[in-house]
Amino acid sequence: MSTLRDATLLRTKTLTPSVRELTFDAGGEFRFVAGQWVNLRGPAAASGEPLVRAYSIASAPSDDGVYSLAVTRVTGGPMSNWLHELSEGARVVQSHAQGFFTLEPVVRPIVMIGTGTGVTPLRSMLLSLTSEPLDVPVTLVFGNRTEEDILYRDDFESLAARLPSFTFLPTLSRAAAGWSGRAGYVQAHLAELVERTGKNADFYVCGLNRMVGEVRNLLRKELGVERQRVHTERYD
Repeated sequence: MSTLRDATLLRTKTLTPSVRELTFDAGGEFRFVAGQWVNLRGPAAASGEPLVRAYSIASAPSDDGVYSLAVTRVTGGPMSNWLHELSEGARVVQSHAQGFFTLEPVVRPIVMIGTGTGVTPLRSMLLSLTSEPLDVPVTLVFGNRTEEDILYRDDFESLAARLPSFTFLPTLSRAAAGWSGRAGYVQAHLAELVERTGKNADFYVCGLNRMVGEVRNLLRKELGVERQRVHTERYD
C-alpha cells in the first residue's frame, strides 16, 4: 500500500510576518503521534523532480485526519514560498507521519526547549498532554529573536493561566525596550531549569542544528543529565 496520500488545504492563518499556519485534511485514515512530521510534495524543481520538504505537525493528534503545520517563508526558498501562496481548497501530496521525536511515558517532569518553528512538535506534544489533567510539571522554554516572532503565544499563555502545572517561559535574543520577560538564548537558562526540575526530568529539544547541539552538550556534559533523558529533533 502506498504511503503517499492527497491532502486538502482547509484554511490558513498568519501567525507572524514570516510564518503561515496551514491546516490540511488528509482523510480519516491518517494518523500521527504528537511530535511526528510529514513530507509534502511541491511543484517540480529545475531537475524535473518534485520538491519534497519535511514539516513537523503543530496540532494535537485527532481522529479526523486534520492537522496543522507552521511554515516559515524563506527568502529564495521555492517550497516555503509555494506553500505561502497556496490557496484554500488546493490539494497536495504528502507522506504518512514519520519520526521518533515523541513523548516518553509521562512519569517525570518535562522540559521542552524550542526555537522558531522548532516549537511546532513541542506544541503538538503539549496539546496532547493537556487534554487530560497533568500529573507532572511541564515547562516550555521558547526562544525567538523578537516579541512578534513568538508563535502560538496566545495558546501557550492561555494554557499557563489554566494549568498550574504548566510554565511558559519565552525568551528573546533581540528584546526591545519594555520587554519584561526573559532575554538571551535558551542556552542561558538551562542551569536554572535543571536546578528547578532535577536531572531526572525528560528534556525535549527542537530547533536549528546548532542550538540543538549546544543544548544537548550543555545538558549532558556540564549539567549532568543522562543521555536517555535528552530527546532531540533538529533541522536546517
